[in-house]
Amino acid sequence: MNTENVVKHLRALWRTDRIIADIRLRHLLIGLGLRAFAALIAAFGLLMLELSAYFALVQIWSAIAAAAILGAVNFVIAAALFVIAGRAPSGRDIELANEIHDSSIEALQFEARAFQAQMSGAVHHPLSTIVPVLVPLIAIIVKNLRSTARTSAKTSAAAGSAEADS
Repeated sequence: MNTENVVKHLRALWRTDRIIADIRLRHLLIGLGLRAFAALIAAFGLLMLELSAYFALVQIWSAIAAAAILGAVNFVIAAALFVIAGRAPSGRDIELANEIHDSSIEALQFEARAFQAQMSGAVHHPLSTIVPVLVPLIAIIVKNLRSTARTSAKTSAAAGSAEADS
C-alpha cells in the first residue's frame, strides 16, 4: 500500500466532491431564482386577471379583454420559466465529475485491498515482513560495531603510547 497514492486519491475524491456540490448548488440557486421570478410574474398575472374581473363588472369589454390577455400572457411566461428552472444540470460537467469521483473510489478500494492482502500476508508469515526491515538494521548494527571497534582500538593505542612515553 502506497500512502502517496492513497493521499492522491483522497485529494482527487475531495476535489470532485467539491466540484459536484458546486455544480448542484449553482443549479439549485439558478432554479430557485427562476422559480421566484416565475412566482412574481404569476402574482402579476393573477393581479391582472383580478383587474380584468373588476373591469368586467365596472367598465366596457375592451378594457376587460386587454387585462385578460395580459394576465394570460403572464401565466404563460411563468409556466415557461418553471419549465426552464426544472431542467437537469449540464450533463457534461456532472458526468466528468462523477467519472473522476468513481475512479478515485475504485483506486482507494484497490489500495485498501492491497493493504488487506499485505496485512493478511504479515499475519500468515510474520518473518516475511520482518526480514526487509531486519536486513538493513543488521547492516547498520555491524557497521556501527566496526566503527566502534576501530575507535576503541585507536583510543587504546593512543593511551598505550601515552603510557609508554611517561
